[in-house]
Amino acid sequence: MTTGEGPTNLLSRRQFLSTLGVSTVAVTGFGGYAVAESWSTCVTRYRVAPPRWPAGLSLKLAVIADLHACEPFMGVDRIRGIVEATNALQPDCVLLLGDYVASHGMSRYAQPVAHRDWARALGGLTAPLGVHAILGNHDWWDDLEAQRRRCGPTRAGLALQDAGIAFYENDSVRLQKDGKSFWLAGLGDQLALTSKTPARDGAKRYVGVDDLGATLGRVSDNAPLILMIHEPDIFNSVPDRVSLTLAGHTHGGQVRVFDYAPIVPSRFGQRYLYGHIVEDGRHLVVSAGLGCSDLPVRLGSPPEIVMIEVAA
Repeated sequence: MTTGEGPTNLLSRRQFLSTLGVSTVAVTGFGGYAVAESWSTCVTRYRVAPPRWPAGLSLKLAVIADLHACEPFMGVDRIRGIVEATNALQPDCVLLLGDYVASHGMSRYAQPVAHRDWARALGGLTAPLGVHAILGNHDWWDDLEAQRRRCGPTRAGLALQDAGIAFYENDSVRLQKDGKSFWLAGLGDQLALTSKTPARDGAKRYVGVDDLGATLGRVSDNAPLILMIHEPDIFNSVPDRVSLTLAGHTHGGQVRVFDYAPIVPSRFGQRYLYGHIVEDGRHLVVSAGLGCSDLPVRLGSPPEIVMIEVAA
Protein backbone atom coordinates (compact mmCIF):
# COMPACT_ATOMS: atom_id res chain seq x y z
CA MET A 1 0.00 0.00 0.00
CA THR A 2 1.30 3.45 -0.89
CA THR A 3 0.53 6.95 0.23
CA GLY A 4 0.88 9.89 -2.15
CA GLU A 5 0.11 13.53 -2.66
CA GLY A 6 -1.00 13.28 -6.26
CA PRO A 7 -3.70 15.97 -5.92
CA THR A 8 -1.09 18.72 -5.64
CA ASN A 9 0.12 17.86 -9.13
CA LEU A 10 -3.41 17.42 -10.45
CA LEU A 11 -4.47 20.80 -9.12
CA SER A 12 -1.43 22.40 -10.72
CA ARG A 13 -2.28 20.74 -14.01
CA ARG A 14 -5.84 22.06 -13.73
CA GLN A 15 -4.55 25.58 -13.12
CA PHE A 16 -2.11 25.30 -16.01
CA LEU A 17 -4.70 23.95 -18.44
CA SER A 18 -7.24 26.54 -17.37
CA THR A 19 -4.72 29.27 -18.12
CA LEU A 20 -3.99 27.65 -21.46
CA GLY A 21 -7.68 27.33 -22.24
CA VAL A 22 -8.79 30.80 -21.22
CA SER A 23 -5.95 33.09 -22.19
CA THR A 24 -3.39 31.91 -24.73
CA VAL A 25 -5.85 29.62 -26.45
CA ALA A 26 -8.52 32.24 -26.90
CA VAL A 27 -6.12 34.79 -28.34
CA THR A 28 -4.03 32.69 -30.72
CA GLY A 29 -6.27 29.82 -31.74
CA PHE A 30 -3.58 27.53 -30.30
CA GLY A 31 -6.27 25.91 -28.16
CA GLY A 32 -8.43 25.09 -31.15
CA TYR A 33 -5.63 22.87 -32.38
CA ALA A 34 -5.19 21.43 -28.90
CA VAL A 35 -8.88 20.57 -28.65
CA ALA A 36 -8.82 19.03 -32.14
CA GLU A 37 -5.84 16.87 -31.22
CA SER A 38 -7.81 15.45 -28.30
CA TRP A 39 -10.26 13.93 -30.82
CA SER A 40 -7.59 12.08 -32.80
CA THR A 41 -6.43 8.52 -32.19
CA CYS A 42 -3.12 7.02 -33.28
CA VAL A 43 -1.39 3.67 -32.82
CA THR A 44 2.02 3.79 -31.15
CA ARG A 45 4.19 0.68 -31.51
CA TYR A 46 7.05 -0.64 -29.40
CA ARG A 47 9.21 -3.72 -29.58
CA VAL A 48 10.56 -4.79 -26.19
CA ALA A 49 13.12 -7.53 -25.55
CA PRO A 50 13.33 -7.99 -21.76
CA PRO A 51 16.27 -9.81 -20.21
CA ARG A 52 15.79 -13.57 -19.89
CA TRP A 53 12.67 -13.53 -22.08
CA PRO A 54 12.28 -17.06 -23.46
CA ALA A 55 13.06 -17.71 -27.10
CA GLY A 56 10.00 -18.71 -29.10
CA LEU A 57 7.53 -16.68 -27.03
CA SER A 58 6.32 -13.66 -28.99
CA LEU A 59 3.42 -11.61 -27.61
CA LYS A 60 1.42 -8.79 -29.17
CA LEU A 61 -0.14 -6.65 -26.44
CA ALA A 62 -2.68 -3.90 -27.09
CA VAL A 63 -2.85 -1.31 -24.29
CA ILE A 64 -5.80 1.00 -23.69
CA ALA A 65 -5.48 3.55 -20.87
CA ASP A 66 -7.27 6.60 -19.47
CA LEU A 67 -10.44 6.66 -21.54
CA HIS A 68 -12.17 9.11 -19.16
CA ALA A 69 -15.54 8.34 -20.72
CA CYS A 70 -17.78 11.40 -21.09
CA GLU A 71 -20.04 13.02 -23.65
CA PRO A 72 -19.28 14.48 -26.10
CA PHE A 73 -15.51 13.99 -25.96
CA MET A 74 -15.28 10.24 -25.21
CA GLY A 75 -18.77 8.91 -25.73
CA VAL A 76 -19.90 5.36 -26.38
CA ASP A 77 -19.60 5.69 -30.16
CA ARG A 78 -15.99 6.85 -29.92
CA ILE A 79 -15.17 4.04 -27.49
CA ARG A 80 -16.69 1.56 -29.93
CA GLY A 81 -14.45 3.00 -32.64
CA ILE A 82 -11.41 2.52 -30.39
CA VAL A 83 -12.53 -1.06 -29.75
CA GLU A 84 -12.89 -1.71 -33.48
CA ALA A 85 -9.45 -0.24 -34.19
CA THR A 86 -7.89 -2.32 -31.40
CA ASN A 87 -9.48 -5.55 -32.61
CA ALA A 88 -8.17 -4.84 -36.12
CA LEU A 89 -4.62 -4.90 -34.72
CA GLN A 90 -5.15 -8.58 -33.82
CA PRO A 91 -3.38 -8.56 -30.44
CA ASP A 92 -2.80 -11.69 -28.37
CA CYS A 93 -3.98 -9.81 -25.26
CA VAL A 94 -5.77 -6.53 -24.62
CA LEU A 95 -4.75 -4.77 -21.41
CA LEU A 96 -6.89 -1.99 -19.89
CA LEU A 97 -4.98 0.22 -17.45
CA GLY A 98 -7.73 2.14 -15.68
CA ASP A 99 -9.39 5.56 -15.46
CA TYR A 100 -12.51 4.61 -17.40
CA VAL A 101 -14.51 7.50 -15.92
CA ALA A 102 -14.06 11.24 -16.42
CA SER A 103 -12.55 13.46 -13.76
CA HIS A 104 -14.61 15.86 -11.69
CA GLY A 105 -12.92 18.76 -13.48
CA MET A 106 -14.38 17.61 -16.81
CA SER A 107 -17.92 17.93 -15.41
CA ARG A 108 -17.82 21.62 -16.39
CA TYR A 109 -17.55 20.64 -20.05
CA ALA A 110 -19.01 17.16 -20.36
CA GLN A 111 -21.60 14.69 -19.10
CA PRO A 112 -20.70 11.32 -17.57
CA VAL A 113 -21.26 8.05 -19.40
CA ALA A 114 -23.01 5.35 -17.39
CA HIS A 115 -20.70 2.61 -16.16
CA ARG A 116 -22.62 -0.14 -17.88
CA ASP A 117 -22.46 1.74 -21.21
CA TRP A 118 -18.69 2.30 -21.41
CA ALA A 119 -18.10 -1.20 -20.02
CA ARG A 120 -20.40 -2.81 -22.59
CA ALA A 121 -18.58 -0.94 -25.34
CA LEU A 122 -15.25 -2.29 -24.04
CA GLY A 123 -16.86 -5.72 -23.87
CA GLY A 124 -16.56 -5.79 -27.66
CA LEU A 125 -12.78 -6.21 -27.39
CA THR A 126 -11.53 -9.62 -28.48
CA ALA A 127 -8.17 -11.37 -28.23
CA PRO A 128 -7.12 -15.04 -28.10
CA LEU A 129 -5.60 -14.68 -24.63
CA GLY A 130 -8.35 -12.43 -23.32
CA VAL A 131 -9.04 -8.88 -22.18
CA HIS A 132 -7.61 -7.95 -18.78
CA ALA A 133 -8.18 -4.81 -16.68
CA ILE A 134 -7.15 -2.88 -13.60
CA LEU A 135 -8.63 0.29 -12.09
CA GLY A 136 -7.23 3.83 -11.98
CA ASN A 137 -7.48 6.58 -9.40
CA HIS A 138 -10.50 8.26 -10.99
CA ASP A 139 -12.43 4.99 -10.92
CA TRP A 140 -12.01 5.04 -7.14
CA TRP A 141 -12.47 8.78 -6.61
CA ASP A 142 -15.75 8.70 -8.55
CA ASP A 143 -17.16 6.01 -6.24
CA LEU A 144 -18.26 7.73 -3.03
CA GLU A 145 -19.59 4.52 -1.51
CA ALA A 146 -16.26 2.76 -1.98
CA GLN A 147 -14.55 5.79 -0.44
CA ARG A 148 -16.86 5.54 2.57
CA ARG A 149 -16.18 1.81 2.98
CA ARG A 150 -12.44 2.31 2.36
CA CYS A 151 -12.48 -0.72 0.08
CA GLY A 152 -14.08 -2.25 -3.01
CA PRO A 153 -15.95 -3.49 -4.81
CA THR A 154 -16.17 -0.41 -6.99
CA ARG A 155 -18.85 0.38 -9.54
CA ALA A 156 -16.21 0.45 -12.28
CA GLY A 157 -14.81 -2.94 -11.31
CA LEU A 158 -18.26 -4.51 -11.21
CA ALA A 159 -19.11 -2.99 -14.59
CA LEU A 160 -15.98 -4.52 -16.12
CA GLN A 161 -16.82 -7.93 -14.71
CA ASP A 162 -20.43 -7.67 -15.90
CA ALA A 163 -19.07 -6.97 -19.40
CA GLY A 164 -17.04 -10.19 -19.28
CA ILE A 165 -13.67 -8.50 -18.76
CA ALA A 166 -11.20 -10.08 -16.34
CA PHE A 167 -10.47 -7.61 -13.52
CA TYR A 168 -7.39 -7.70 -11.27
CA GLU A 169 -6.54 -6.05 -7.97
CA ASN A 170 -3.27 -7.32 -6.53
CA ASP A 171 -3.76 -10.57 -8.39
CA SER A 172 -2.23 -12.50 -11.26
CA VAL A 173 -3.05 -15.17 -13.81
CA ARG A 174 -0.91 -17.70 -15.67
CA LEU A 175 -1.42 -17.66 -19.43
CA GLN A 176 0.05 -19.69 -22.26
CA LYS A 177 0.90 -19.15 -25.91
CA ASP A 178 2.51 -21.61 -28.29
CA GLY A 179 3.13 -23.99 -25.41
CA LYS A 180 5.03 -21.39 -23.38
CA SER A 181 3.70 -19.85 -20.19
CA PHE A 182 3.83 -16.31 -18.82
CA TRP A 183 2.19 -14.46 -15.94
CA LEU A 184 0.02 -11.37 -16.13
CA ALA A 185 -0.43 -9.42 -12.89
CA GLY A 186 -2.56 -6.40 -12.03
CA LEU A 187 -1.75 -4.03 -9.15
CA GLY A 188 -4.35 -2.18 -7.08
CA ASP A 189 -4.43 1.57 -7.53
CA GLN A 190 -1.81 3.61 -5.69
CA LEU A 191 -4.01 6.71 -5.09
CA ALA A 192 -7.35 5.02 -4.53
CA LEU A 193 -8.59 6.46 -1.22
CA THR A 194 -8.62 9.95 0.20
CA SER A 195 -6.48 10.04 3.33
CA LYS A 196 -8.07 11.31 6.52
CA THR A 197 -4.80 13.06 7.31
CA PRO A 198 -4.04 16.01 5.00
CA ALA A 199 -0.56 17.03 3.99
CA ARG A 200 1.21 19.77 5.94
CA ASP A 201 0.13 22.36 3.39
CA GLY A 202 -3.50 21.25 3.72
CA ALA A 203 -3.63 19.45 0.37
CA LYS A 204 -5.41 16.13 0.10
CA ARG A 205 -3.36 12.98 0.40
CA TYR A 206 -4.21 9.58 -0.97
CA VAL A 207 -3.77 6.03 0.28
CA GLY A 208 -3.32 3.20 -2.18
CA VAL A 209 -4.95 -0.21 -2.25
CA ASP A 210 -1.85 -1.59 -3.96
CA ASP A 211 0.14 -4.50 -2.54
CA LEU A 212 3.12 -5.23 -4.76
CA GLY A 213 4.48 -7.94 -2.50
CA ALA A 214 1.21 -9.88 -2.41
CA THR A 215 0.75 -9.44 -6.17
CA LEU A 216 4.16 -10.87 -6.99
CA GLY A 217 3.73 -13.52 -4.31
CA ARG A 218 0.92 -15.08 -6.33
CA VAL A 219 3.40 -15.95 -9.07
CA SER A 220 4.37 -19.55 -8.39
CA ASP A 221 7.06 -20.34 -10.97
CA ASN A 222 9.80 -18.73 -13.07
CA ALA A 223 7.73 -18.00 -16.17
CA PRO A 224 8.11 -14.38 -17.37
CA LEU A 225 5.87 -11.79 -15.72
CA ILE A 226 4.08 -8.74 -17.14
CA LEU A 227 2.75 -6.23 -14.60
CA MET A 228 -0.14 -3.82 -15.16
CA ILE A 229 -0.13 -0.67 -13.01
CA HIS A 230 -2.03 2.59 -13.35
CA GLU A 231 0.36 5.18 -11.91
CA PRO A 232 3.98 4.62 -13.02
CA ASP A 233 5.54 5.87 -9.76
CA ILE A 234 5.82 2.43 -8.17
CA PHE A 235 8.10 1.27 -11.00
CA ASN A 236 10.97 2.55 -8.86
CA SER A 237 10.22 -0.40 -6.52
CA VAL A 238 9.43 -3.07 -9.11
CA PRO A 239 12.05 -5.86 -9.00
CA ASP A 240 13.79 -7.24 -12.06
CA ARG A 241 11.71 -10.41 -11.65
CA VAL A 242 9.11 -8.45 -13.66
CA SER A 243 9.85 -8.64 -17.38
CA LEU A 244 7.72 -5.67 -18.43
CA THR A 245 5.65 -3.10 -16.54
CA LEU A 246 2.82 -1.20 -18.25
CA ALA A 247 1.34 2.08 -16.95
CA GLY A 248 -0.90 4.98 -17.86
CA HIS A 249 -2.11 7.92 -15.70
CA THR A 250 0.24 10.67 -16.88
CA HIS A 251 -1.48 11.31 -20.24
CA GLY A 252 2.06 11.97 -21.45
CA GLY A 253 1.62 15.31 -19.66
CA GLN A 254 -1.54 15.94 -21.75
CA VAL A 255 0.19 19.14 -22.88
CA ARG A 256 3.76 18.56 -24.04
CA VAL A 257 5.92 21.06 -25.94
CA PHE A 258 9.24 19.93 -27.44
CA ASP A 259 8.86 16.69 -25.45
CA TYR A 260 8.61 18.65 -22.19
CA ALA A 261 5.46 18.61 -20.06
CA PRO A 262 5.06 21.60 -17.74
CA ILE A 263 2.90 19.56 -15.36
CA VAL A 264 3.22 15.82 -14.67
CA PRO A 265 1.05 14.02 -12.06
CA SER A 266 4.03 12.10 -10.68
CA ARG A 267 6.43 12.70 -7.83
CA PHE A 268 9.21 11.73 -10.26
CA GLY A 269 8.45 14.57 -12.66
CA GLN A 270 9.57 13.83 -16.23
CA ARG A 271 11.24 10.53 -15.30
CA TYR A 272 8.20 8.33 -15.98
CA LEU A 273 6.31 10.74 -18.18
CA TYR A 274 5.86 8.71 -21.34
CA GLY A 275 7.10 6.00 -23.62
CA HIS A 276 9.54 3.09 -23.30
CA ILE A 277 11.78 3.59 -20.27
CA VAL A 278 14.61 1.25 -19.27
CA GLU A 279 16.21 1.44 -15.82
CA ASP A 280 18.74 -1.13 -14.59
CA GLY A 281 17.56 -3.56 -17.23
CA ARG A 282 13.92 -3.20 -16.15
CA HIS A 283 11.41 -2.19 -18.83
CA LEU A 284 8.47 0.19 -18.44
CA VAL A 285 6.07 1.45 -21.11
CA VAL A 286 3.89 4.44 -20.16
CA SER A 287 0.91 5.12 -22.41
CA ALA A 288 -0.33 8.65 -23.07
CA GLY A 289 -3.84 7.24 -22.90
CA LEU A 290 -6.89 8.31 -24.86
CA GLY A 291 -9.02 10.74 -22.87
CA CYS A 292 -8.57 14.03 -21.06
CA SER A 293 -8.50 15.19 -17.46
CA ASP A 294 -9.61 18.64 -16.22
CA LEU A 295 -9.95 20.14 -19.73
CA PRO A 296 -10.69 18.54 -23.12
CA VAL A 297 -7.27 19.65 -24.39
CA ARG A 298 -4.25 17.74 -25.63
CA LEU A 299 -1.19 19.20 -27.24
CA GLY A 300 1.91 17.28 -28.29
CA SER A 301 0.49 14.19 -26.61
CA PRO A 302 -2.15 12.75 -28.94
CA PRO A 303 -4.51 9.98 -27.79
CA GLU A 304 -3.06 6.58 -28.52
CA ILE A 305 -3.66 2.88 -28.62
CA VAL A 306 -0.35 1.25 -27.72
CA MET A 307 0.81 -1.95 -29.44
CA ILE A 308 3.77 -3.75 -27.91
CA GLU A 309 5.57 -6.76 -29.35
CA VAL A 310 7.43 -8.61 -26.63
CA ALA A 311 10.02 -11.09 -27.89
CA ALA A 312 13.57 -12.24 -27.24
